[in-house]
Amino acid sequence: MSTLAVQTYLTPAEYIDVERKAVTKSEYLSGQIIAMSGASNAHNIITMNTAYQLYDQLLDRDCLVYGSDMRVRVQDPVSYFYPDVTVVCGEPRFEDDVFDTLLNPTVVIEVLSPSTAAYDRREKFARYQQIASLKAYILISQNRMHLEHHLREENQWRATEFQEFDDVVSVPSIECELLLGHVYRRVTFSN
Repeated sequence: MSTLAVQTYLTPAEYIDVERKAVTKSEYLSGQIIAMSGASNAHNIITMNTAYQLYDQLLDRDCLVYGSDMRVRVQDPVSYFYPDVTVVCGEPRFEDDVFDTLLNPTVVIEVLSPSTAAYDRREKFARYQQIASLKAYILISQNRMHLEHHLREENQWRATEFQEFDDVVSVPSIECELLLGHVYRRVTFSN
């Protein structure tokens, strides 16, 4: 979850140096630092439910599921993000020998909040599309039962929406399914 950008501009190397020493996380959008805020109860439950479903299905396969502390780098323009859930299949590639910045995610999942939904749908998605290894971008609402699955098919992205408790979201790039009812298990929506 991100907040409004702070008007500080750093090079990618300066950002990484500062970020590795920081107490709180910030994303990096083409030189601009974007402070991250805390997550709500619903956000945390949805994130864990989703990660657990994927982890359970990928346990005996050559894929890893990362939580929100794994940074992802986009090359052009250089940007760094902290997705809520990231999956990489095959050998993970990292920016350097600190192993905290992933270069080749297969699936990226963001849990939306009212303050970040537009940013996640536009700026982040536009940059994530530059990652050749990325096959799926999934956006999950925390305010209502709603999941958007953006699937890369050759050079095109196709979006499908899911809103029903019994919906099953197929993620073919990692041969997994997300059960929407399980994604939202124990989530209470505020009115």
